[in-house]
Amino acid sequence: MMAKWAPLTNARVLVAGCGVGMYGAQIRARYSDRVQAFDIEACRVRVARRGIPGALVSAGEDIPFADDSFDVVLSHEVIEHVRDDRRTLAEMLRVTRRGGRILLFCPNRWYPFETHGHFWKGEYRFGNSPLINYLPTRWRNRLAPHVRAYTVAELKRLLDFDCLEFLHHSRIYGGYDNIIARLGPPAHLLRDLLQRVEGTLLDTWALSHFVVLQKR
Repeated sequence: MMAKWAPLTNARVLVAGCGVGMYGAQIRARYSDRVQAFDIEACRVRVARRGIPGALVSAGEDIPFADDSFDVVLSHEVIEHVRDDRRTLAEMLRVTRRGGRILLFCPNRWYPFETHGHFWKGEYRFGNSPLINYLPTRWRNRLAPHVRAYTVAELKRLLDFDCLEFLHHSRIYGGYDNIIARLGPPAHLLRDLLQRVEGTLLDTWALSHFVVLQKR
């Protein structure tokens, strides 16, 4: 999916919020050895360096690279966690060259579960929390103040930069690897069914937005 929308072969790629480096390492192995990455958590960066030498510890609001450094910037389910999502996007734009692309994945507000858990009476409860994202925003943000989820309208407001061209938006269901590991073939069938309805009205309730942006 990523390679369809961005020229990854021999590209200068930045993974903004790399976690343990899974995506960056795969891009580096398959397409280009010019992959850089950063994450705010030092323990994850130490793991990421096994596949992405030189991965850095940094916050998304202050990316430690020069202007116009990268052909492609990948942000996979990260923007919802940062302190300032608008500033983080501005930083990704800054380090992307003119004509370069940003691949952005982030949570869909209408997915039936908040996958990051919630707070209740001062206690954090990990796991999939049903229907929280369907509450009015004020109530939703009291239960899940640690993570955002975006409607299409909210996403468009976030991405309203003069130097950005909006190339693609779709809503996608997940890979559900953990469920498949537990349940086997029935979960495979469920995943295949959900992925087949992407691009129809039934993807209104998909897991994530996938957005492709180009810097003018």
